[in-house]
Amino acid sequence: MISKEVARIVRVDHAGEFGAISIYKAQLFVAKFLYQDISVQLKEMLNHEIEHFKTFDCWLKEHKVRHCHAIWFWSLGGYCLGLITALFGRKAIWVCTEAVESTVLHHLEWQLSYLEKNNKSAYQTVLSIQQDEIEHQNLGKVNGSSSLYYSPIRLVVKHSTKFAIWLSTKL
Repeated sequence: MISKEVARIVRVDHAGEFGAISIYKAQLFVAKFLYQDISVQLKEMLNHEIEHFKTFDCWLKEHKVRHCHAIWFWSLGGYCLGLITALFGRKAIWVCTEAVESTVLHHLEWQLSYLEKNNKSAYQTVLSIQQDEIEHQNLGKVNGSSSLYYSPIRLVVKHSTKFAIWLSTKL
């Protein structure tokens, strides 16, 4: 039997990956016209997020756990976030990536600590995405900017991500 907390953790991560897919799809849409030089990297990261989504989707189905009711919020919000940051420029895309991933990785640390003690299957599932998320965060740091100009973008992205995670834990 899967505990409510374990189900909630994987459900939130599943929704988050759905949102990440939308972020990258929107950014890739803009990049194809304006920033072809980063399209390959964005496509690669999109493919990682699609695989992560499938991993969580399989786990949910295998354990007969419903998906998050806020999943479409993640998709719509992710697409808007991706589109807006892409319109601010290639550096803003990378700032967005770093801000999302740093928030997600902080969230994953707590999850992994909890799951290691409470559900090995869910632990392995969450652990399986961690390295890709670290790589995405590092790409964001290297290619983004720490300029004060991007601070509002970073702040909005971090708080939007935290809000989406919080909302998903409630729905």
